[in-house]
Amino acid sequence: MAEPLSAQTTTTAPDTATAATPSLGARTMRRMLAAFTYRDFRVQWIGACTSSIGTWMQIVAQNWLVVSLTNSPFFLGLDAFLQQLPIILFSLIGGVFADRYDRRRTLMMSQVIQMSTSGALALLMYFRAVQIWQILALSFVTGCAQSFGGPAYNSLIPSLVDKKDLPNAVALNSIQFNVARVLGPLLFGLTLSAFRHWGYSEPQAMNACFLLNSLSFLVVINTLMMLRVKHIPPAKSGRIGEELRSGLSYVRHHANLAAFIVLAAATTFLGFALLTFLPIFAQKIFHEGADTYSHLMAFSGAGSIVGALIVAWLGKFPKMGWTALVVQAVYGLLIIAFAVSRVLWVSDILLFFTGVTLMVVFSTVTSLVQLIAPNEMRGRVMSIYMLAFRGGMPLGSLVSGWLATYLGAPLVIGINGLLLIAVAGYFLARSHGVREA
Repeated sequence: MAEPLSAQTTTTAPDTATAATPSLGARTMRRMLAAFTYRDFRVQWIGACTSSIGTWMQIVAQNWLVVSLTNSPFFLGLDAFLQQLPIILFSLIGGVFADRYDRRRTLMMSQVIQMSTSGALALLMYFRAVQIWQILALSFVTGCAQSFGGPAYNSLIPSLVDKKDLPNAVALNSIQFNVARVLGPLLFGLTLSAFRHWGYSEPQAMNACFLLNSLSFLVVINTLMMLRVKHIPPAKSGRIGEELRSGLSYVRHHANLAAFIVLAAATTFLGFALLTFLPIFAQKIFHEGADTYSHLMAFSGAGSIVGALIVAWLGKFPKMGWTALVVQAVYGLLIIAFAVSRVLWVSDILLFFTGVTLMVVFSTVTSLVQLIAPNEMRGRVMSIYMLAFRGGMPLGSLVSGWLATYLGAPLVIGINGLLLIAVAGYFLARSHGVREA
């Protein structure tokens, strides 16, 4: 069994010195990349980015495979739901594990399981035995691994940097995720084109994506082994149920934390169906194939990188909560515009700006929750936050997928945009501690 992990962690000091007379450009870059001055954060970022690129290759390939097998928006939503369902079921227990046990070892086990599911899908594709129920089952197992790895990962980041650089670290962590959102779909498109050029079939190209994703987990496992962060057992630990209840009680008695968690759930429930339905837009609205789908994903990811860079540059700033709410309302307007657009280049631009706005909201809200949560409760608080944030995705995808079967994807996305504006308006009017954060 892994050794217990203390709420108290040792932060690695920055290992670069400030230049005597830096230029404006150098000061801007230093401010934007402040968390990279910490060796452990750099190491973890590189490993996570490599693995995320492979994961996004698989997400795009798997979504296209589901559409190819079923031609159904419902199964797209169901696949997303089953991958995220374990987040709802097990994240709170994962948060207790993150506060009690070695976070690195928990993360390593999570990566090994995800590597195995990707490898299993690659084997099924190789032997031409893949069926939709197998894809759904593997998605569920992957989600189980993420339900324990996610709280451990989110709890580990504040241990790698000083508190003043935490918003920057959260934003840079979002950047690696969204660099992967750009490169993963592009690499899927390039792999597809290359395999066609070499005379191979589309399923063989998708199989290569699954295999590459499986191999990418070796990089993040290696970087986890390289981290120098120290762990000290907690002063005391009760039963898992008791610790879980104490985490829920802490959130319940801190109104602003509870409000941020409700906001996160509403945002992901309504806002992430856009990405789930992109294969439908590529196929049904623009009458194009997998290449168009991959470049739609790339535009969204590129916007997210820009949004994360903006938050990284801003760092900790006044009225973070108010800013997140206003930007969320803008995001709602943008996805309404995307829903009605029938011109591909216009939709590309709109997707870019949806990526910018969504990432500003996500990074800002996550930073505020990380800053509010005390270190000894962070694993449990972040698991509750993840339950809301990640749990909203599958429920939203499932409901939106079911509605899209009857109403069509564009109309459902437009309705979601209107509801996002309404949620932002409610918190701007009533606040509950969000507007003043």
